[in-house]
Amino acid sequence: MPPPPAELRLHARFYSRGLRNHRDLVVWLPPGYGRTRRRYPVVYFQDGQNIFDPATAFLGQAWQAGDRAAELIRRRRLEAAIMVGVYNTGFDRMNEYAPTPAAFAGWNGEASQSTGDARRYARFFVNEVKPFIDANYLTRPAARHNSVVGSSMGGLVSLYFALWYPQVFGQVAALSPSVWWDDRTVIRAFARLRRKPAVRLWLDMGTAEPGWEVIRELRDSLVARGWKAGRDLHYHEVPDAAHTEAAWGARIGEVLRWLLPRESPRRRRS
Repeated sequence: MPPPPAELRLHARFYSRGLRNHRDLVVWLPPGYGRTRRRYPVVYFQDGQNIFDPATAFLGQAWQAGDRAAELIRRRRLEAAIMVGVYNTGFDRMNEYAPTPAAFAGWNGEASQSTGDARRYARFFVNEVKPFIDANYLTRPAARHNSVVGSSMGGLVSLYFALWYPQVFGQVAALSPSVWWDDRTVIRAFARLRRKPAVRLWLDMGTAEPGWEVIRELRDSLVARGWKAGRDLHYHEVPDAAHTEAAWGARIGEVLRWLLPRESPRRRRS
């Protein structure tokens, strides 16, 4: 009998006590999930509406992460995992993803001000989202089995998860992170580290993105704090890639393979 196919489950209007708002969570379950009591690593995504379904994605450009993961699992090139898309809240996105209060230009060019609520948002992930997923799904809760992925401002806030909660999320993938935020405050944040956290980092940027070279400054700050390229740091300048959902979706398979390399069942640990 073939294994059950992959499944997408929606938890609509998930309420946050800490943030006092609602958002949807969407959970992708790999083929064969639930047939045994096997437990799975978990990959959490910022901007969850853009990850799986074109019907909910910005401009209809979904990353198609579920389709790509299913293909790689079928080809035995990926460790099967649960994937969780945490929707943004639209108007409050810049407040929740920004680590510091700062001014920015909105999508229409008008000046706006963010309240810098990223730390509260990260606590929501740690204290509300992850416990809910761990309680309701067959997860492997240890930090080394839990990853956070984001792009643009979602990539920026994901980098701060590595600073604030390395004991919860052992891997972070930041695609085209908004390093420019608040005069490159993220670079200063990593430069202030006294001890390197035990977090593997994926860092990339497309060379068609405005001001893309700033990513090299962040890379150099990471290396200076002890991350080693090819070991716990993957750094990639993507030729001619723009700052778009389509560009991030084009490389999500490579990101997943880095986060979820296949391992022997004998080596699996909770």
